[in-house]
Amino acid sequence: MKAIKLFITAACLPLFFLNGNAQNLKKTKFNTLTILGKGANTESEFHRVDTVKYPDMPKGVKGLLTNSAGLFVTFKTNSTSISAKWCVTNKKTSSNMTAIAYKGLDLYIKKDEKWQFAGVGRPNATCSEYDLVKNMDNSEKECLVYLPLYDETKSLEIGVDENASFTELENPFKKKIVIYGSSILQGASASRPGMAYPARLSRSTGFNFVNIGLSGSAKMEKAVVDMLADMPADAYILDCIPNSSPAEIKERTSYLVKTLRSRYPKAPIIIVQTIVREHGFFDKSVGARVSQQNEEILKQYELLKGQGVKDLYFITAENLLGTDHEATVDGTHPNDIGFDRMLQKLEPEVLNVLKKYREFMIK
Repeated sequence: MKAIKLFITAACLPLFFLNGNAQNLKKTKFNTLTILGKGANTESEFHRVDTVKYPDMPKGVKGLLTNSAGLFVTFKTNSTSISAKWCVTNKKTSSNMTAIAYKGLDLYIKKDEKWQFAGVGRPNATCSEYDLVKNMDNSEKECLVYLPLYDETKSLEIGVDENASFTELENPFKKKIVIYGSSILQGASASRPGMAYPARLSRSTGFNFVNIGLSGSAKMEKAVVDMLADMPADAYILDCIPNSSPAEIKERTSYLVKTLRSRYPKAPIIIVQTIVREHGFFDKSVGARVSQQNEEILKQYELLKGQGVKDLYFITAENLLGTDHEATVDGTHPNDIGFDRMLQKLEPEVLNVLKKYREFMIK
């Protein structure tokens, strides 16, 4: 007889059971799992931002903020297996991403005080069921499950052995660092949700890097800036240059930076140049645009510094993807190698900034 699993829900839905007869199970009521990793509290459980508050925001941006990029749940259990049932929408998976990254789940378990990959939830329908991991020992484990990067999650239920313990945990990542950026930030084209670079930064540093990646749509519009300004954070990273034209960079950077600075006078703000486009070495138009983007954002940074904007920092594009031209899926979006190389540069530079501030006492 197959093992019976008890499911804990992260949405206001009835509990259901997999691989067993519900009539034989305990009628146990579990609390709703808290969805973590949001920019702000939302009425819709799985949305990153409550966009109803921002009627002037571009429609495309509103849609992207329903994607669950960077959202996760965390819990402790002594179960020998962990399963999941989750529902997303019926939109198609992008051609430059894996289905697991786009619509699936990603499980990490803490081992020797570090988060270690343990399994994935492979999507096979609008609503999928999958064993994330099984045949483990019955020791107590801290677990972290990342939600899909590029789809709207509709519901999530986590399954454990019938008699296993299950305790929801607080966010394991401290402070709050909001990152605003493009599809690259959102996670294209990482192989799994947990491989997006904000998630990797959180696991490696212990800080809470919040993913406000907006695929193709990080263009510093006023309504979006006002939304970001409503997200209190200990620091801000602006990785929006890949989507912004040179003209938009010139016209909009000052409002973005000065708005954040006026609302949060002491929070460090870090600007990141755009990565190169690998196909831009042959497509001269693409290559020229990237050069113009990076030249313009450097000018704007220097202007803002000259105007007395404090606690403003800058990370150049140099070596963000390495030099062997093998770090992207499609010439634009990093593969896992590309994200690893980005982190090799970004993590020490970001930490060097943060350690200057008392609230980020890095040991």
